[in-house]
Amino acid sequence: MTKETPVRPQPKTLPAVGLPVPDGSGIYTFPNDLHRAHRTHTQQLATRYRATDHRVLEVTAPHTRVPYYVEARTPAGRPVLVIEPHHDDFALSASGAFLARPRPLTVVTVFTRSRSVHPTLEATYADVDTVSELRDREGAAALAPFAARRLLLGYKDAEPPYRPYDPERLDRVTEELRRIAAVHPDAELLAPAAVTRHPDHLLVHEAAVRLGCTWFWEDLAFWSTYALAGCDQHLFRTRTGAAMRPELVDITDVVLDKVTVLRMHGSQMHPARKMYRPIRHAFTTAADLVDGPGLYAERFYRTEESTC
Repeated sequence: MTKETPVRPQPKTLPAVGLPVPDGSGIYTFPNDLHRAHRTHTQQLATRYRATDHRVLEVTAPHTRVPYYVEARTPAGRPVLVIEPHHDDFALSASGAFLARPRPLTVVTVFTRSRSVHPTLEATYADVDTVSELRDREGAAALAPFAARRLLLGYKDAEPPYRPYDPERLDRVTEELRRIAAVHPDAELLAPAAVTRHPDHLLVHEAAVRLGCTWFWEDLAFWSTYALAGCDQHLFRTRTGAAMRPELVDITDVVLDKVTVLRMHGSQMHPARKMYRPIRHAFTTAADLVDGPGLYAERFYRTEESTC
């Protein structure tokens, strides 16, 4: 596989809406500060939409049925074949980079059968079919601004208490992904780094490695109990050592649009103000930027070319 030139931070021009900063007094007010900034951003885009600005899309969150507005992206460059475990993983972890630098995307979601929703919504969405249908619509809405193609593999996700994944399932998923990759021979593969201990993430990461994937995102869970926890970071470093080289992508200019993408996944991140957590992590990540004074960033990893 030909190695793609790494995504570089783009020149910074801050959006018209002032971005909140989660330090100082923001350590207490950031969730509401971000919510207000995003609401103002949405209102500005809604005005453009009503003025028949065809660059602005209306996207409606499937759970809340609230409409939001976002600028459509025009993909360019080498195609990317994204392999995500669940419908929200690309949105949580890597969507900012592709809002900032759009590329042609095909997103393969492996585990699309689920009964996982926010605990307060379990009475509303009570069975696998209802949850799976909702999450499918959420995935489609979140990917609309990217003009991405979607492929769903139909596997059932793991449920707590978690156990190691089934090696036979790994083999089956790998072969399905291999056939998909063969239809996209020019695409660069992108998959989760499996910072989290979640077995679905670990399985998808291993399948992608088998296919020769060398580009990974720092996968973030919404809840801080895994992926962002210190114990998971330690386990990740123990597993990977120095094999993965981190790369940061400045997403400051598009961070409010990323919030819009996250709002599509209301069954997972509820209520809307709770969606500040991935953005708070992006602020922490940006502290490591060496190429400009960005406020928010996403972290990716590169490995050496595989012989698989």
